Amino acid sequence: MKFTHGIWFDREDTSIYNAVEVGDVTRSNGNEIRALCTTRHVCHRGDTLNHPTITVKLSSPAPEIIAGTAYHFSGAGSKLPRFELFPEGLPIELGRVTDDPQTNSVSLKSGGVRAVLDKNPRSFNISYRSEESGVKLTDLGMSCVQYIIAPPHTEASYPPLASTTIADPYYRAPLSSSKRPYMALSFGLQVGELVYGLGERFGPFAKNGQHIDLWNEDAGTASPYAYKNIPFYLTNRGYGVFFDHSDALSLEVQNEKQAKVQVSVQGEEIRWYIIHGPTSKQILANYAKLTGRPPIPPAWSFGLYLSTSFLTEYDEKTVTSQLDGMVERGIPMSVFHFDCFWMKAHQWTDFTFDPKYFPDAKAFLGRIHQRGLKVCVWINSYIAQNSEAFEDAVSGGYLIKRTNGDTWQSDIWQAGMGVVDFTNPAAVTWYKAHLKRLLDQGVDSFKTDFGERIPWEDITYHNGMDAVAGHNYYAYLYNKTVFDAIAEVRGPDQALLFARSATAGGQQFPVHWGGDCESTWQGMVQSLRGGLSLGLSGFGYWSHDISGFMSEGQAQTGPASALYKRWVQFGLLSSHSRLHGSKNYRVPWHVDHEATEVLRKFCRLKNLLMPYVFRQAIDAHQQGLPLLRAMLIEYPQDKVCQNLDQQYMFGDSLLVAPVFSESGIVEFYVPAGKWVSILDGRGYTGPAWFTEKYDYFNLPLLLRENKVLLVGKPDKPDYDWVKNITRVLVGTTTLTTLKVEVPSFSSPGVIEVVLELSKGLEGKIFTLKGGIDSLQVEMLSEECHL
Repeated sequence: MKFTHGIWFDREDTSIYNAVEVGDVTRSNGNEIRALCTTRHVCHRGDTLNHPTITVKLSSPAPEIIAGTAYHFSGAGSKLPRFELFPEGLPIELGRVTDDPQTNSVSLKSGGVRAVLDKNPRSFNISYRSEESGVKLTDLGMSCVQYIIAPPHTEASYPPLASTTIADPYYRAPLSSSKRPYMALSFGLQVGELVYGLGERFGPFAKNGQHIDLWNEDAGTASPYAYKNIPFYLTNRGYGVFFDHSDALSLEVQNEKQAKVQVSVQGEEIRWYIIHGPTSKQILANYAKLTGRPPIPPAWSFGLYLSTSFLTEYDEKTVTSQLDGMVERGIPMSVFHFDCFWMKAHQWTDFTFDPKYFPDAKAFLGRIHQRGLKVCVWINSYIAQNSEAFEDAVSGGYLIKRTNGDTWQSDIWQAGMGVVDFTNPAAVTWYKAHLKRLLDQGVDSFKTDFGERIPWEDITYHNGMDAVAGHNYYAYLYNKTVFDAIAEVRGPDQALLFARSATAGGQQFPVHWGGDCESTWQGMVQSLRGGLSLGLSGFGYWSHDISGFMSEGQAQTGPASALYKRWVQFGLLSSHSRLHGSKNYRVPWHVDHEATEVLRKFCRLKNLLMPYVFRQAIDAHQQGLPLLRAMLIEYPQDKVCQNLDQQYMFGDSLLVAPVFSESGIVEFYVPAGKWVSILDGRGYTGPAWFTEKYDYFNLPLLLRENKVLLVGKPDKPDYDWVKNITRVLVGTTTLTTLKVEVPSFSSPGVIEVVLELSKGLEGKIFTLKGGIDSLQVEMLSEECHL
């Protein structure tokens, strides 16, 4: 949100009070700095009167993390939801405060980062510095910690249309003559510094130059809005910043001020955490400690999902025909997904299979299970008025209410629908009971759709939660409720969602998918940018609708053949893979025969790679690293990688460059080292750019130097990987010994075997040790590949 007009003028009728100097500093327990900051220079006692102050607190809750708070008034009662930070508990080691009389400063050290507060007159500054190098990471200087009073006509810091004015037929903009308080921070940027993250954003990969409001919206991937707004960014200069706010945070990233990231929030207080790396991997690991780690999903979830699609006609016969068709064509899959119309129209969500199409749902789901498949069904947190569940929900007080006590209702999406109030423990229990009944019927997982279009004006929550701050936080409550319900019935290691909305902490309830994308080449690349951005926001697993959700302009046509086949490649080289659309089935034989062949090849390929993929999932859990990984995570010093958003690393060893054109021509970058394609054995030496043409059975999929690829079985993703390794592949090596870990299938998260490969005297033949000695090590080449 902009409060100025260039460097000379503030916005009309806007009062900005900057922290100018430190008036007083106190400590608490040796781990906190509390500074009373004046908003004008104090020359004499009279200058202490009739002017606001800003209080700044700095503390260290954990090594490499420094927390900050700045506030104006502190007496207002708060009903804000607060993120559950450090869910695994606070570390024992905390920071240390020291004074430096020579520079008249006080500092707080936390691991490898130090915050230095300047106490000199007219010199307010908080400088965050690396202990190892002494280099400044960022700072909050003069005019960078602000209390602002904005006029009533100031544009709100959230885009409210879809969530209130469209959804609420009785909405009227409230009349207000009161000025609004804001707190704002402006973090310094260095020359060449790039900003990443802030959730699943589908526009330019680096966020420099953008205005971003962190407000969840149901707006598709072709818009500037996002389903998953995460108040966290990291930069290529060794640090990240997390803002402890679920409400409408507004950012001007090198936009209002060309050397700053300005962040503002309506209210009297702003809270932030500086998270030190210095590498992006270390930043993400520390962020995971702060907001929660992604768990390890069940192995079956990494296989192909086939969906009914949204608006298609389907029943038991249709589903059975599609499943038979996949078997007949030798296409392995893991999950069948029932989208919205498994329930009766006008009755979503009533948690009941439509008896017209599924007269004995439990028996039918049992027959699907006999095929070795899992079942996922679509739900959301909206209860239609015509649903039998609606009367229950109203009488129990389980739905969000208007301030006059009436149930809030809307005709957008489902006629007369209400929204479940997950701040009410009784509503959570009621909602879980419906899910558990479905789990007993044979459902294994839930697609938790929506959660963004949540009202925020003229409504009240059961626990009094602030409605604006609760708008984004609602996604956390919703997904947690569903995830916990599955965990309570099936166990934590079998809990899995397919979620669309999220905020900070939502990474603890995987998997998330990218929402409504167009079936176009632009829609495909928008999806990739969204996934890369979400991975840099602390989320380990991500998926998207293979071949796109909808045709451009909502046309009736299905995806073009070339797009379908290229998106299949990309989709099966993502952490999770789902065929899903809007008006058309996504089975490949509705496209063409070659589409069937391509889907079969890449489904089998992903299953073959499962010993590697599941090992990467352990890193996602332990270190907060995404499987679909921006190149800069693995190559932070390579300046080319800092802007690459049309290719990625699939884990730490495989480079993937999807093909985004009908011509089959792709331009891709290979970082330093020697790489080998696992699909055709060709070698590449980097750093270098390559432009090549590929058929539909190939794309750049390159094994990194000094890495080992274990190959398993092609027919399914969930098998004992130690017992079913069929090949051991090596590309180019500069080392005489290589090690590769094999994850346990029966004990997720455990490394069962460590294989050691030793190069022989001739430098080409490897010997293998570690319990799988019967296999020979194969060197990738044009004669030896997958």
